[in-house]
Amino acid sequence: MAEKFGRLALHMWTIDTTPLATALDAAKQAGYDAVELRRTDFKRCFDAGMTNAQVLDIVKKSGIPCGVLGVEYGWLFATGDESKRLFDVFRESCENAVAMGCDMLMSAPGQVQGSIKDAIGYLKRAGDIAAEYKLRLAIEFNSQHDVLNSLPVLTELITGANKPNCGYLVDAYHFTRSGAGGRGFAPIPAEQIFCFQYSDLSPTPVTGVKRPTDRLPPGKGVVQWREMLGLLAEKGYTGYLSYEAPNPDQWARSPYDVAREGVELTRKLLTDYVPSYKA
Repeated sequence: MAEKFGRLALHMWTIDTTPLATALDAAKQAGYDAVELRRTDFKRCFDAGMTNAQVLDIVKKSGIPCGVLGVEYGWLFATGDESKRLFDVFRESCENAVAMGCDMLMSAPGQVQGSIKDAIGYLKRAGDIAAEYKLRLAIEFNSQHDVLNSLPVLTELITGANKPNCGYLVDAYHFTRSGAGGRGFAPIPAEQIFCFQYSDLSPTPVTGVKRPTDRLPPGKGVVQWREMLGLLAEKGYTGYLSYEAPNPDQWARSPYDVAREGVELTRKLLTDYVPSYKA
C-alpha cells in the first residue's frame, strides 16, 4: 500500500486475550491496514507448542501485513547473562521481521532499571544489529517507568546513540500522561518520528502500575486529538497509527467489535481534525 497519512494498525495488546489467528482475522475484517505484533504473541504460541516457523506461517496466511514488530523489552538496561539472552532474542526478532516483510521494530524500556548512560551503549548495539537487517528501531518512553519516562530523557537516549536507524515512537497515552500531550512532540524532527501508538487517557488514570491497562478508545478521554493528530500530519508522518488500548473491559468484549470500534472512532477523529485526511 502506498504510504500516506492515516494508515491504521491494530496493536495486539488491544485484544490481548484473543488467540493470534483470531486476532489477525479481527484486524483484517475491521479494515486495518496492518497489525503490530509483539514478542509476547510469538512466546504464547511457543508455549502452546508451535515452532517459530509455524507462527510465521499463521501471520503470512492471515492476509494482513505486520507493520511493526515489538521486540522483547528490557535490553536497554539489562546486564550480564540476561543482556546476552535479550540480544539473542532481539536478533531473532530481526529475522522474523524480515521474514514477514516488516521493516520497523519497536521497543519500550520494560521493567528493568538502569542508567541512561548505559542504555545509550545498548541502543547503539541494538541499532547496529537492526541495521544488519536493514531495519529501523523505534523507542518509546513509559510515563510510569522510573528512568525512561519523558520526552527529554528519550531525546537524551536517542541523540546519545546517534544511530540513523533509531528514532522516536510517539505514544499518545504516555505523552499526554507525562505532560507532553497535544503538540508536545513538536521538537522531534519529522524524519525521526518512526512510529505512533495511540489510545485515550482517563481523567483519573490508575496509579502505582508500571504498565497501565486503563487505556480508553480514542475520543473517550482527555487526549488533545486535534493538536496531536494535526501536528503529526503537519510533520508529514506516513507510518502506521497503531491502536494500542489494553483494558480488561476491552478484553471481555468480542475482539471483532473492539477492532471495528477502533477503526470507526479513529477515522472519525481523523476526519474531524485533519482536513487533509482521506480514508
